[in-house]
Amino acid sequence: MLYIMRVNQRSSLFLSLVFSFLILGLVSCHQKVKSVKEVMDKVVTGLYQTTSHADLQKLGYEQAMALFSPEDLKSLSTQHWMFDVNVPVVVSVMRSNKQKIVPFWLESSGFEKTGMIMKNEQTDYEVWQKPFKAGHVGLGIHGLDNSGLHYFVSVVPQNSNDQLELSNFFPENQYVGTLNDGAFTYHDWDELVLSDVPESMKGQKLLTTVRGRGVESHLVGAFRSSTYPSSSKPDQVLLTWSADPATSMDIQWRTDTTVKHGSVKYREWGSTTDFTVGAEKLVMEDRLLMNDRFTNHFTAKLKELKPGTAYQYLIDPQTEWSEQYSFTTAANDDAFSFLWFGDTHYSPQYGEILKLANTTHPDAAFFSIVGDLVSDGLHRNQWDDLLEYSKDVICRKPLMAVPGNHDNRAGLGAQTYRDMFSYPENAPEGVPTEQTYSFTYKNTLFLMIDGTSPIDVQTAWIEKQLAETQATWKIAMFHFPPYNWEEPYLNIQKAWVPLFDKYHVDMVFGGHIHYYMRSKPMKGGQVVGSYNDGTAYVISVGIPSRNQEITDELYAAVRNQEGQLYQYVKIDGNQLSMTTVNANNKVIDSFEIKK
Repeated sequence: MLYIMRVNQRSSLFLSLVFSFLILGLVSCHQKVKSVKEVMDKVVTGLYQTTSHADLQKLGYEQAMALFSPEDLKSLSTQHWMFDVNVPVVVSVMRSNKQKIVPFWLESSGFEKTGMIMKNEQTDYEVWQKPFKAGHVGLGIHGLDNSGLHYFVSVVPQNSNDQLELSNFFPENQYVGTLNDGAFTYHDWDELVLSDVPESMKGQKLLTTVRGRGVESHLVGAFRSSTYPSSSKPDQVLLTWSADPATSMDIQWRTDTTVKHGSVKYREWGSTTDFTVGAEKLVMEDRLLMNDRFTNHFTAKLKELKPGTAYQYLIDPQTEWSEQYSFTTAANDDAFSFLWFGDTHYSPQYGEILKLANTTHPDAAFFSIVGDLVSDGLHRNQWDDLLEYSKDVICRKPLMAVPGNHDNRAGLGAQTYRDMFSYPENAPEGVPTEQTYSFTYKNTLFLMIDGTSPIDVQTAWIEKQLAETQATWKIAMFHFPPYNWEEPYLNIQKAWVPLFDKYHVDMVFGGHIHYYMRSKPMKGGQVVGSYNDGTAYVISVGIPSRNQEITDELYAAVRNQEGQLYQYVKIDGNQLSMTTVNANNKVIDSFEIKK
């Protein structure tokens, strides 16, 4: 209980001030420190309320720093990277010297620049160090710009006799390695390894990260706009499959956030009897997209359809049936065709070659892209461009894609990709759902593999799919081609190629290298006499490109240095053919396989 005594005016004022400070202190002690995300969300929301789009794009570093309160700066200084230590330690922060502005919290929080450096092939890293007592360690943001190569950390006991234990990591699932020459620091680029590690630091515990984490606090030069923002009218109408292509279809679209519910009407072509199915709604956010931060993404899953049947559909509130919004389910036979593309990078030229391919081959049942659909998978405006350029096709033919390194940008994950597409949810454990999946279309198994996820966690899943299928044809699609002139993926050759050999995968499609290559029949890493005994490895690219210094590839049957291409694959029972065509509608390669 608080007792108030009668005192003179000066004493009363003094006691009031003391009381106020006590209350503020109690509130401060019990107030939860905000996360970096909470601070950035608040600041960006405030900017949208007070600042024009033009001024947002001109926002400078000093202006950005002035937006944060002392409490905000405390969060930005301590809540980005956290862990506990059981003994007194020295924490080292390795910062790229290509980063123009030193993170504001480093020096003010007690870190000192040592003069030591270490390197990788991209940059030199300064070493900043600070001693910490046993307990909690909290480190700050990479910066307010996005310089790309995020800092990384090492930890060593102050007393060499102490046994160091690290725990309670944020972000969770922190990998702890050993600091040494040859150690990797970025999970999204584990081939980028350290050299010139100071002898005094070798053997320390190494905390790795991903290159792109700086985007969490990106403000300077960060704001973007969409050329095709959402509205109350449904758009980005897209077909995919998450179940049997003969009896199902997933229909997706977006609106702005004023539309609270979505549904689809559908009917057999020419019928007057229609059915209605409701749609699941997902709110998508791109915090730095000035003119379209939030959108609603809808998915309606049509089931129990008839095989080999043409359907029309309407998206509420549409009332007019049209030929444009239509599709045909897979028939109960063994004849079909499809299109596939290498990297597309949200290019308008990709939209042009997709239209060319679809016009030339109207029989194609669906089409695929083997990764790098866009250039930065976190920027929804790029997805807006991609879907706009292909809108006349994707509303009638399903798009079945896999992510590439640009879709899973700088190690930050492929959440936007997963939000955009509704795919089978049969991924192996350890891979985000819908990034790796399989489906069977008629007599062909399609292994859609996320090459950006760990190889080892997918190997058993790949074998299971191949061992259990009864399909005549087996096709694998993933972004990184195991055989190529520039950077052969030896880890994929070691883990997956033996399975492709064991179960005779007929074709493996990839991209990434931005040229065209079809291999001779390959088995066990060697050329064999027939595609009935070996696999065809094919690389392609869906945008204009030119590789000028291609070295020899003795396993290559056909190569073409110039991009922009599409592939038309036709399967009829025991016969498969593939034709590769450029943007001038000229065939540059074709071949057949007969079983």
